[in-house]
Amino acid sequence: MNTQRPTGRSAAQWRTLDPRTLAVHCSWMGAPLGSLTLTALATGGRPGTGARVTLAGIGVAFTLVTLAQIIRWRRTRYRVTADSFELCTGLLTRRLRTVPLHRIRNVDLTANPVHRIFGLTVLRAATTGSSDDRHELTLEALTRPDAERLRSELLAHAASTDADDPVLATADPRWLRYAPLTFWVFGGVFAAAGSSYRALDAAGIEPWRIGFVRRSFEEFGNSALWITIPLALLAVGVLGSAGAIVLYAENWWKYRLEWADADTLRVRRGLLTTRSVSIERSQLRGVTLREPLLLRAGGGATVRAVAGGLGDRDENRKRSVVLPPAPRAQALRTCAGILHSPESPLEQAEFTPHPRVALRRRLVRAVVWAILPTAVTLTVLGVLLTPVLLYCALAFVVLAAPVAYGLARDAHRSLGHTVCGRHLVIRSGTFSRDTVALRRDAVIGWTFTRTPFSRRAGVLTATAAVAAGEQGYRIPDMAADEAVGFVNTVSPGLLDEFLDDESPDRPARQSANPPRRW
Repeated sequence: MNTQRPTGRSAAQWRTLDPRTLAVHCSWMGAPLGSLTLTALATGGRPGTGARVTLAGIGVAFTLVTLAQIIRWRRTRYRVTADSFELCTGLLTRRLRTVPLHRIRNVDLTANPVHRIFGLTVLRAATTGSSDDRHELTLEALTRPDAERLRSELLAHAASTDADDPVLATADPRWLRYAPLTFWVFGGVFAAAGSSYRALDAAGIEPWRIGFVRRSFEEFGNSALWITIPLALLAVGVLGSAGAIVLYAENWWKYRLEWADADTLRVRRGLLTTRSVSIERSQLRGVTLREPLLLRAGGGATVRAVAGGLGDRDENRKRSVVLPPAPRAQALRTCAGILHSPESPLEQAEFTPHPRVALRRRLVRAVVWAILPTAVTLTVLGVLLTPVLLYCALAFVVLAAPVAYGLARDAHRSLGHTVCGRHLVIRSGTFSRDTVALRRDAVIGWTFTRTPFSRRAGVLTATAAVAAGEQGYRIPDMAADEAVGFVNTVSPGLLDEFLDDESPDRPARQSANPPRRW
């Protein structure tokens, strides 16, 4: 990386960020000013010494941050030459980053509500091998036309081929019915309540001292709990469902998945915060069909792209979603379109079942980790405190045992692996059943994991290493005597040096070096 200041004229002129970037950066004052406003309202317009000190601190911070942003804006320059992208930044030390265009794989355009008010967007370009924010090129902020034009320039190096149907999926209002089929219907309500409590507490307001809150808790405690608790859960479910629908609409408004050109997959979505993610075909390693338990019961699924250059693990999980909760048939068609296959390998796959001992292992885990701790705790408390808890322990075991057995059987039925043409297809999970189709040439290594218990049961876990997505995709509890043969089918020759010459799964060796034992 060159650290010299760019000098002289070039055929490609240096460009600057939009001046409205400064106004966007001032939006950070909203949170502290809002907190002070709530404090003033709660104290009757007579803020104390602490509030005045906070206000003075905000004024000083605003002045310093504004000056820093002005300097940053004036000293940020970028340009696109015939073969590279150059970004010049720095306050005290000038930095010039030069990235060859052929290394830029994905370009993400994001605009939150503040950016949209000022007509701006943030451009993030990921390069080959990037796995965190340090390897991203970020320009904040550009006008929408400038960002679209720059994205086209950065991705113009990709070779062109023919695409059959560029549009793979578009938004359908009927998909909103899948929004409540997530575990966040309940969890989201409690998360929002916790966030509100922290915000009020930070503003110096004690929520439990607010009149209607205190009265609500008192009336709830004095009521018939066998009626009010179910009603409360129903209210939480209704509120969570409404919130899930609103959040779904905000995230996936005007959703469109298409091949922007023959080599660029693009996802556009968002109502308040708009996002446009581009993935180059050469970075695609496969797709993942995700079917969470509730969504699967409703006949729905989501799709994620297994691709490189989408940032670290958290950013990858956000950017890799290419289809929201939708009908499973639509998800399969989307997978086929991404993989450029007439039919989805996930639909064609005939999975190899896993041994029955895998079912026994899941039953044991359910008993040891879910049923036994709760039952033992209730039993001990029943002996020490009241016999009522002993009946509670018995009722829990009677109710939980069939549920655990059903989930274990479902988890065992979900296990499967196979080779379908040029793809390795893996399926596992019950709370979230994931079916992954990976390009066989994208698998760069294998890991075999065996514990003392799995060794005794005759199974192992094989993990396919891929330089994209989750980095590794597991095949849990497959028969140990079938693992080597299956891996040789997926990645021929990859295990040659670790096998015995006499192994039936071992192809004829061409090297005179003594083999290492696997």
